[in-house]
Order: sequence, then C-alpha cells, then structure tokens
Amino acid sequence: MISRRDLLKMTGIAGAGTTALSGYALAEVFREKVTVYNLTPPNWTPGLKLKLAVLADLHVCEPWMSVERLQGIVEQTNSLGADAILLLGDYVVGHRLGKYSQKVSNGAWATALAKLSASLGVHAVLGNHDWWESREVQDRRAGPTPAGLALQAVGISVYENNAVRLEKDGKPFWLAGLGDQWAFKRRDDDYDESVAGGKVAFDGVDDLPGTLRQITDDAPLLLMAHEPDIFPVVPERVSLTISGHTHGGQVRILGYAPIVPSRFGSRYAYGHIVENGRHLVVSGGLGCSSLPIRFGSPPEIVMIELGGAEEGQV
Repeated sequence: MISRRDLLKMTGIAGAGTTALSGYALAEVFREKVTVYNLTPPNWTPGLKLKLAVLADLHVCEPWMSVERLQGIVEQTNSLGADAILLLGDYVVGHRLGKYSQKVSNGAWATALAKLSASLGVHAVLGNHDWWESREVQDRRAGPTPAGLALQAVGISVYENNAVRLEKDGKPFWLAGLGDQWAFKRRDDDYDESVAGGKVAFDGVDDLPGTLRQITDDAPLLLMAHEPDIFPVVPERVSLTISGHTHGGQVRILGYAPIVPSRFGSRYAYGHIVENGRHLVVSGGLGCSSLPIRFGSPPEIVMIELGGAEEGQV
C-alpha cells in the first residue's frame, strides 16, 4: 500500500520519526484487520442467519486513506460474503497536515464504494464530518450534504431517520438508519449543559422516535447510528445498535483510550457492549481523525454474524 520511504517521510511529518514506538503508531494506520462478532441478540428470529459487513470512519484523503487503499478495502469486504454491507459515516477527511494530506473528491471515494456488493444491498448513514465538511450546510443548518449526494449518485441508499424491511431466506428483519447526532456545531456561548456527561457542543438531525414509528411488525430491528451516544435511550425493541465514530479511541494504552469523542467517555468506546440486555457493537473504524496515528486500535473491517454464539477475530 505504501513504500518504506514514504512511511519514514510521513513519520517525520508527524514529528515522531525518532522513536520506534511513534513509528509503529503511524504504521498501524495502514494495518487493517477483520474483526468478527458472532451473537444472537434479543428479539431475534430463530433460524435467521445474517452476515453484516461494517465499514466506518473512512476519512478518505491522501496519503493516509487513498482511493487505491479504499479500493483494496472494498475488494476485501466483498470477499467476506456478507448478506448486507453497512456504511456508518465519516467518509470525508477530518484532519489537515499541509501538503502531505490532500482532500479526495467526494465523487472519487463514492465511485470506489460503488463497487461494494452484497445480496441485500449496501446501506449508509452519514457521520458528523460529512455534515461539517460544507460551510454552506452548516450556515443553513440543513442538508443535503455533498457526501450524501455523492453516495446517492452512485446508487448507495443513505438513511436519515428511516427504515427498510428486508428478508433473508424468507425471514424478515428491519434495518434503520439514524440521522447524525453531531450534525451542526454550536457556538461556544450556546452549549447545552443539561445532558448527563457534560457540555453538548452539537445539534443533531436524529429522530429516534420518528424512526421507530416506521416499524410496522415484530420482525427484528437493526439500528445504524454513527455516534453510539444514542444507545442509553435505544429501547429493547431494537435487537442490535451498530455504531462507529469513536475510532476505538484511536490510541489505546493497555486497553485504555485517554480520548474518546463521546459525552460518555470510554463507556461506548469500542466493541460489543451489553447494557440491561440491550446490545451495541462499536467499530474501531478504518481512518484517522485529528492526527494520522493509531496505537493499540488498528483499523478494522467489522463482520457481524447474527444467529451464532461466539466471538473472535480473524
């Protein structure tokens, strides 16, 4: 994917080229893996076997997540044989490093994602960076976003507080996508401190009650939500919530992530989380935000196999 010479040059750019540890943290940016979760969530139809491939937080840019690298990720994802592919947002870059980090056009990365293929389709939600990318969108505090339009232009369904009923082997289930919870940045003097966990610096376009009202029968319900912060109010009716956004903390030391972009801190930083019988899977994502460094939190494609019992990694 990248030459040793380029890697050393980028290590120097990050100001970390003099230590093996920091060099490893930069190199880990390019070492994606496949993480598998095998579970049977509540309210699941007996005999319904469903494989979901999840791609989150791509943050496409040169050279950290180039179109060429994205094409390789698309090929690897297709090879996993998922029934459906879920895209959890933050397709655009969230950092700048001068001439060494170049934006990739929305059309280019969307065209690469258009090669994704699954029998039950490719389904997407937007992330906060997809909303923040456009000053015009922020000023009018309304969509559509350039990222969302790019996905739709290549035939990928974008969900914003809506749901679709699908079937696998004659057994139905619902797939819903929540609007982004951090869509609009607030001014410093307009923070809301009424929410547990501290100041809220963002307004969302999420409407969980409105999304749930679209469910018309008792078939299992899967919820895509870019940020996992919605999870405490997700009802038992939802069999599984699937999120990204946190990057697993992006830097984890002995399993602890000192910085997690969530009002709940590390509570929903990563992995399969069960609270009061409700299930959440948080992907560590594939790209980087703020700095092109990962340590102890390698980029990952997530496979969720529903109807099993064990978890592991491949």
